[in-house]
Order: sequence, then C-alpha cells, then structure tokens
Amino acid sequence: QVQLVESGGGLVQAGGSLRLSCAASGRTPSSYYMAWFRHAPGKERSFVTFLSWSDGSTRYADSVKGRFAISRDNAKNSVYLQMNSLKPEDTAVYYCAAGTVPGTSKLFYSYWGQGAQVTVSS
Repeated sequence: QVQLVESGGGLVQAGGSLRLSCAASGRTPSSYYMAWFRHAPGKERSFVTFLSWSDGSTRYADSVKGRFAISRDNAKNSVYLQMNSLKPEDTAVYYCAAGTVPGTSKLFYSYWGQGAQVTVSS
C-alpha cells in the first residue's frame, strides 16, 4: 500500500556531504515511523536512524551521531537523510523504510525503498 521512492545517492569524497530523499505515496497509516538503514558490502543491513512522523522525535545509531540528520517535509510526505563528514566506511546501499512502531531492527518495518548507492572515496 505504501510506496517509497529514494533519490540522491552518488559518489562523494571523504569528508563531503550528501543528501538522500525518500518520498512516500499510497495509503500511509495515521501514525508511523520513517527510518534509514544501510547495507554495506559484507555486512548485514543495519539501522541508521528513524523519525516519528507524529511528533518528529528521532534516534540515531552511534556510528552516525553528530554527522547524519533525518528530517521531514510534511507537505511533500518525504523524509531526508543529510549526511555530513562522510567516511569510506559509510559506503553502502541506503534504504528508507516505513513502519507502524519504532525500532532499530529491520524487522520493525514493512515498507522499503529501492535503495540508493552511496560511495565515499578515500
């Protein structure tokens, strides 16, 4: 019922910045959460951040605190991931996700974007 379309991936030099977008469409629930996960080569898909659509509260993985920021645009029904001070270890496919309860596990989310490749060169 919910479709998530991502954009904004690309190649960036270490220390640079990149902004990902995720636009939601379809029948979104009245109360839901938007999250970002990433899947790095050779690693499991892991939690990056989530945002509560109802009150805007957020949570971040320790590895990205102080560098990444999640935000929303109510009018566009979109969520964004601003990534600053990027490191080569941030290289991954980034996925936006939506669910009805908050959580840091991918199992808490029912809908997923198609993924956006982010490559950080050293």
